[in-house]
Amino acid sequence: MSKLTALFLAAMSLFLSVGVASAANQTVTGKVVSISYYGNNKARKGGGLDQKLSDARASVKWEGMPAGIVTSDGKAYQIMGGLAANNNAKIIDFLGKTVTITGDVSEMNGMTVIKADSAKVAGK
Repeated sequence: MSKLTALFLAAMSLFLSVGVASAANQTVTGKVVSISYYGNNKARKGGGLDQKLSDARASVKWEGMPAGIVTSDGKAYQIMGGLAANNNAKIIDFLGKTVTITGDVSEMNGMTVIKADSAKVAGK
């Protein structure tokens, strides 16, 4: 194997290992938000959890921005998987509500993500 091929293979394995960390199944409870709005506004009064429902729906449904879940201690997870399929079709009705989601939690490109197919309103 040439040095160039060995270097290429080493670089590719490093790149692939950095992109997505291994997943662990977890249950997370928190408020469903437009994750971009939360990220841009979490430092100000309201903590990024004060977005109007109509604006959150527009962001997540029409603009295709990702939805997320924010726990009571401020940990944010981007929602992926079946809940985010078809332009967030399943998660739209949960925006602004506190829900429980069970799924595979991992790190992807510096963001904590939860991959799940269903959610339920917390306490129900």
